[in-house]
Amino acid sequence: MPADDVIADLVRDVEGGILGSASGRFFGWVIGGTLPAALAADWLVSAWDQNAAIHACGPAVAVIEEIAGAWLKELFGLPANASFAFVTGTQMAHVTCLGAARHRQLARLGWDVEENGLFGAPPLRVITSSERHGSVERALRMLGLGKNAVQSVPCNDAGQLEPSALEQALAAGDRPAIVILQAGDLNIGAFDSFAELIPIAHAHDAWVHVDGAFGLWAAASPRHRHLLRGVELADSWTNDGHKWLNTPFDCGYAFVAEPGAHRGAFSHRTSYTMFVDGARDQIDWTPEWSRRARAVPTYAAIRQLGRIGIADLVERSCGHAHALVRRIGALPGAAALREPVINQGLVRFLDPRAGATERDHDRRTDAVIAAICATGEAFFGGTTWRGLRCMRVSVCNWQTSEADVDRAVTAARRVLNELADRGA
Repeated sequence: MPADDVIADLVRDVEGGILGSASGRFFGWVIGGTLPAALAADWLVSAWDQNAAIHACGPAVAVIEEIAGAWLKELFGLPANASFAFVTGTQMAHVTCLGAARHRQLARLGWDVEENGLFGAPPLRVITSSERHGSVERALRMLGLGKNAVQSVPCNDAGQLEPSALEQALAAGDRPAIVILQAGDLNIGAFDSFAELIPIAHAHDAWVHVDGAFGLWAAASPRHRHLLRGVELADSWTNDGHKWLNTPFDCGYAFVAEPGAHRGAFSHRTSYTMFVDGARDQIDWTPEWSRRARAVPTYAAIRQLGRIGIADLVERSCGHAHALVRRIGALPGAAALREPVINQGLVRFLDPRAGATERDHDRRTDAVIAAICATGEAFFGGTTWRGLRCMRVSVCNWQTSEADVDRAVTAARRVLNELADRGA
């Protein structure tokens, strides 16, 4: 078929199946929009069609990756000598960082996992919060460590690991440990107390990994960076550009404090690949071989926003999230279950019938979420938090404005009023 016919058919055939997730009124998941400079840069990436695997295969995009990686470390307040990788998202960033952790922790016991594999290897244990993101377990499965290696430690009411609980968990075993902490959990945006927890973990020779998929951006905000006090003491960190930086999919970042462990887990050399002395070859730091030049949109987004613009985006989003939770939660038939720590909060909708149970409130919550989305005015998603169904409010789109917040609140009010009028 002619190329223009293929595209015309494609546009026609997807009609009705494209989610408006780039909208300023999309609050369902932690999905950003796309900044104009990042979008145009991504078009250039496709047009240039560079294989960003080694420096020799695309020198310009390799250098851009080095620049963008240095900028990100500066924005996040991470060690300047930390290594980094541009990957598809936090899922593969976990694989990258935990691959480095596996390398380091087994090497301490004299086991070369890259040469010998895991058969016969000393077992590792992973200590993390009971409210962790599912991508952590998927990474451990892919790395061959398995879900059974995970020891879940209950968190407190604020969604944080308690120092005493971590100390107890670490002291209870003699296997090398990996501790996974959170910088912004997906439901309430909770941050662990890094300055207290990381020294405890290091005292037990544990590797500390921080899941900072979106929360690490709080470091760019003077108002919120206190939440990350001590995070720079960790051994590895993850983040997504396609969340708060508003780059196109797919764009994630992995950072490792020990470049030797990072490179040891992934580096590869072949006789036919041209390696340039002194150049940084991306294949040494990522789990991929062929890959697109995904650092280019990050470079463009940071240049468009600048340090002040990124801080403003973070603080503005947090303000909108607070407003949405507070205002929708104040409507008749609604309750603000958790106001955001940063940009994530929870609202629950209550069944007005006498004697209504928690299960009735769960059904009511899901029904109201669906009705709000059906208006086309705003998109919210549901989540189960500590056994309760809630509407999750997530704000990270650069376009979200006070007018968008007003329209979303109006849509929620209209849905609740219509349900009350029908006696439903």
